[in-house]
Amino acid sequence: MKKLLSALVLGAGLCAALSSTTFAQTLRVGTHPTFAPFEFVDSEGTPIGFDLDVINAIAKVNGDEIQIESMPFDGLIPSILTGNLDLIISGMTITDERKKRVDFSKGYYNSKLSIIIKKDKAQEYTSAESLKGKTICVQIGTTGHAFADKISPDNVKALNNEPDAILELTNGGCEAVINDRPVNLYYLQKANLDTLIDFVDPQFEKQADVYGIAMRKGNEELLNKINSGLDKITASGELDAIHLKWFGQDTKGRTAEQIAAEKAQAEAPAAE
Repeated sequence: MKKLLSALVLGAGLCAALSSTTFAQTLRVGTHPTFAPFEFVDSEGTPIGFDLDVINAIAKVNGDEIQIESMPFDGLIPSILTGNLDLIISGMTITDERKKRVDFSKGYYNSKLSIIIKKDKAQEYTSAESLKGKTICVQIGTTGHAFADKISPDNVKALNNEPDAILELTNGGCEAVINDRPVNLYYLQKANLDTLIDFVDPQFEKQADVYGIAMRKGNEELLNKINSGLDKITASGELDAIHLKWFGQDTKGRTAEQIAAEKAQAEAPAAE
């Protein structure tokens, strides 16, 4: 009987060990690293950014490894469909059109569009509507691209990345750049372009772009794993820490100083 119990215990232990490793994977993750601060390359050519930190954190809590694959944005979903990628994390907005082709995780970032124009055109271009019929620069395949196509069809210059779009604007090749606001603000600050300004059209305030992690349709196991990992890093505060690192505030909009002040207040002894 003791031998039988020992065998059962040993078998249970082996099953537990196998179950803890069976689902560990090396996931091929596609990104287009020209969308700072979400994904871009450092001085050594290594992809870094908010998105890369998020997917690394998710993989770590799930016991997985990731292999980053850099490619053009418009090649990401086709690479999922052909099985060359397992996941996409690339500032990709969850849209009904994309959901016809891929599945998305829960949203991990809320953004909105903004418009960059030259300062000397601030009186002329005061809204998205004022850009009707004007040439607009965008990053190819983005929601900014889709919006520009609606307000100024046949007058959109789709470029490979944000720096190219901004360069085209400064050179007079277009009247505006439309892209996600964190990206616009990052490049304006980085390039120190005081001849350009950024503004948010009122209609952008009413809707936010929700970024998700994309994967092949019907892979429920992977979808559940990614969502579970996202839940874990949200609950642990790691997502807040990553957000604070790249955007200067956590997911609740608190700066490091505000967080420290709240912590100090919570830890202060109660008044007699």
